[in-house]
Amino acid sequence: MKEIRIIAAGDCVCDKYLSRGKMYPGGQAVNTCAYASMNGAKTAFIGKLGGDEVGDCLRSAMDALGIDRSRCREFEGETGFAMVTLKDGDRVFIGSNKGGISKDHSFDFTEADLEYIRGFQLLYSDLNAYIEDDLPYLAGAGVPIAYDLSTRWDDEYLDRVLPFVEVSLMSCAHLSAEEREREMRKAQERGVKLALGTVGEDGSYLLYKDRIFYAEAVKASDVLDTMGAGDSYFAAFLCSMLASSKSGKFCEGSDEEMALRIEAAMRAGAEFAAKVCSMEGAFGLGVPIAGRTELWQQ
Repeated sequence: MKEIRIIAAGDCVCDKYLSRGKMYPGGQAVNTCAYASMNGAKTAFIGKLGGDEVGDCLRSAMDALGIDRSRCREFEGETGFAMVTLKDGDRVFIGSNKGGISKDHSFDFTEADLEYIRGFQLLYSDLNAYIEDDLPYLAGAGVPIAYDLSTRWDDEYLDRVLPFVEVSLMSCAHLSAEEREREMRKAQERGVKLALGTVGEDGSYLLYKDRIFYAEAVKASDVLDTMGAGDSYFAAFLCSMLASSKSGKFCEGSDEEMALRIEAAMRAGAEFAAKVCSMEGAFGLGVPIAGRTELWQQ
């Protein structure tokens, strides 16, 4: 395909680094748009923005990266944020406002939203998006859905979301090899065609038609910040799969052709994730933190 078109609906936050006195735009859905843009995709984001400095930081970052935010929802109140510090060189999350206004307002998707989504090849979302109840309606757009389950899911949650999902990602570093494969197979059993399981520095696995693929992680030459490493892997993987498609579909061609595409996409994800680790925050574009932070540092 000559043009890759990805839209994300979901979370947007700023990560406030107390150790640096700066905050960086992020959130899994925004990260996915940013990383897809860096991989040559045309991107758009539908999310919930508050009228505060965090929302302004996110707006500026999306505009700088050419991410279309014209269908974002605007509310009064706090945009989502997390507070981060560094201890002995390690990043530590010390609190958040639990998504801010995003948890208190629904998306209220409309037919106009669906029509807009139909202009893209892929719709991305994740478990931090407060979007689970909207998935049946969004699936009506007829656009494949990619969904990041992070590390927090159970069978009930899989039953709720995966019937509408074509490509899933599970972060599995906390699981044994047997547990990882079991959970990936659960995704396949619920209709997911491509089930990814990442294990950090130990690489990534993918289940397709009962065949398991493996890709080694790529060691970053200069690790500055691992924020967004998983999102960058997934975004680059998705872009590669779409770029190698003749029809714009994830799954097409013979099993041998699919194997080659999957292996290339997994390598692309690993290579791009290593590059992202050299950026501050998820993808840079940090600004000074406004307001007091003393209470968070106690």
